[in-house]
Amino acid sequence: MNFFAQQLKYFFLAALFSISSLSVQAATDDAKAFALAKQNACLGCHALDKKIVGPSFQSVAKKYANDPTATTFLKNKILKGGSGSWGVVPMPANAKLNDADLSLLATWILRGAPSAN
Repeated sequence: MNFFAQQLKYFFLAALFSISSLSVQAATDDAKAFALAKQNACLGCHALDKKIVGPSFQSVAKKYANDPTATTFLKNKILKGGSGSWGVVPMPANAKLNDADLSLLATWILRGAPSAN
C-alpha cells in the first residue's frame, strides 16, 4: 500500500471514530434532556410529537428551525415562562434550572426532541 493510500485509510478511520463518538454523545444528551424534561414536569403539558396543553416539541422545532436566535429565545421562555407564542395558556417559569440545563433542554427541543431510545 502506498503512503497516500495508507494516510487516506487512517483519515477515514479517524473520521469514523469521531462520528461514532458524536452519535454516542448525542444519545447521552438526548437521554439527559428527556430526564430533565420529565423531572421538571415539562411532559405534563408537552409531548414529543403531539399537542397536549402546549405544543409538541417537534412543532416548536419546526416553528423556530430558521431562527438564529431560537436557542436564546427558548432558554428565556423555559426560564421565565409566559404566554402568547402558542396561545393564551401560560407556561410556568422554571427558574430553578441552571444555564447548562436550559441549554441542554433548548437544544434538544430545537432538534425535535429526539428519543434517547
